Amino acid sequence: MNDAVAVIAAHPDDEVLGCGGTIARLARDGRLVHILLIADGVSSRGDSDVAEAVREDLAVRNEAAERACKILGCQSVQLLGLPDNRLDSLDLLHVVKVVEKNKKKHKPSTVFTHHSGDVNIDHRVVHDAVIAACRPVPGHFVNELLFFEVPSSTEWRPPGSGQVFDPNWFFDVADVLDVKLKALEAYRDEMRAFPHPRSLVAVEALARWRGASAGFDAAEAFILGRKLIRAGENDAN
Repeated sequence: MNDAVAVIAAHPDDEVLGCGGTIARLARDGRLVHILLIADGVSSRGDSDVAEAVREDLAVRNEAAERACKILGCQSVQLLGLPDNRLDSLDLLHVVKVVEKNKKKHKPSTVFTHHSGDVNIDHRVVHDAVIAACRPVPGHFVNELLFFEVPSSTEWRPPGSGQVFDPNWFFDVADVLDVKLKALEAYRDEMRAFPHPRSLVAVEALARWRGASAGFDAAEAFILGRKLIRAGENDAN
């Protein structure tokens, strides 16, 4: 069995917000977790007059991603640096191809990515690209496809405006929640004060609520997009 896991996220910090506890748990269990971050996460915040400041912010964000992924126990992290909040300006095929390249390199059996209904356009583009790159053609190797929520994007989509995040797959992260929160501290420039949903207090509260919904002390919630059980495999998990 291939134990590799891919987490494909739009921006640095999305991987921790969405499934940092699950990453830490899987890495602790011996799974090889590879992170692919598509967009740079900062370039949309500036203009030509502050280009140098944007470059400095980009360096800080990239360093934070490296630190966070080390804290979580990831095997690798790749930052592509595509334009922030402008992935919809690129051909979707371009994003699909970079996802396919990463997938072929690591051959993950499990892939995590964004929910399709997020407010952030980059999240939705990455979701669509992963769906295309992981289509179940003969000979493919992705057995599990899971979609995560990102505080300050998923819950900000109003009802009737897009697909609601209605989770049906829960990972117990009670014993690694502290690791997730520590990894988020690496992204301190992206975190906000409570009651903003992208605050340490709110992130922990969400984990406690998702846990309570499933009988755990803390959990991360997902929508199961696809689960394949191949002949001869035991579905004990």
